[in-house]
Amino acid sequence: MPERYIALVTGASSGIGEATARRLAGQPGTELILVARRAERLEALAGELGGAHVIAADLTDPEVPARIAAEIRERHGALHLLVNNAGAAWRGAFADTGWAGVERHMRLNFEAPVRLVEALLPLLRATAASRPDGDARRVAIVNVASTAGRVARPRSGAYSAAKFALAGWTDALYYEELPHGVHVGLVLPGFVRTEGFPAEELRARALTRWMVSEVDGVAEAILEAGPGGRPERYVPRWYWIPAALRVLAPGLVRRAVARGAFTTRTGGRD
Repeated sequence: MPERYIALVTGASSGIGEATARRLAGQPGTELILVARRAERLEALAGELGGAHVIAADLTDPEVPARIAAEIRERHGALHLLVNNAGAAWRGAFADTGWAGVERHMRLNFEAPVRLVEALLPLLRATAASRPDGDARRVAIVNVASTAGRVARPRSGAYSAAKFALAGWTDALYYEELPHGVHVGLVLPGFVRTEGFPAEELRARALTRWMVSEVDGVAEAILEAGPGGRPERYVPRWYWIPAALRVLAPGLVRRAVARGAFTTRTGGRD
């Protein structure tokens, strides 16, 4: 009988989170914990997957992480994988949305995953310390950021600020948790077709349709950055090029973005 493998996925009611849950459900011995706001969506998914621990909660509530941690300790007693996927974007120029827009993005895209890791880190460390001999599956945290966390675009500055923060914090957390046996990976999707981020403008044009990825590709990248031990993964892979150019040739990237490259009016919460 395969060893138990307990995996928690946030934002699991649709999009990348749902695809990740489906991908993990195919792994022997996996016990899924699905977290999102929409209970009916989670229950339906759990039924399709043959059962899962469903926690309907708003991760921006500061009291929720402690409740989630308590439920997992009581019901599962361990945690092997935490996927911080829940996120959202609401477009708007800073002059129009101000600090309120930045705060709204930071609360969900940065503060929520940080608080959840804080609550679950003791359990992740304990699980890593007590793994059976010969169990090669890593205990891991995967933070889902965005290529917007490397290259910012107009009217998306608040979203980029939160994802830049998440990417930087993830790097530091990787070093800190390495001695404790907890791997920390980062996934940076580009444009991905989801309910909250439909990328309709890009998909409507033949010249830009190829830039939009599907959720299954991101789910695979999450497994590579978690159990697979990769430090980070761009989706699609070539998106590392704009990120590298942002460091090597910032003027070139600014001119390209100012002319409308990588721009689409999408937004919403998954």
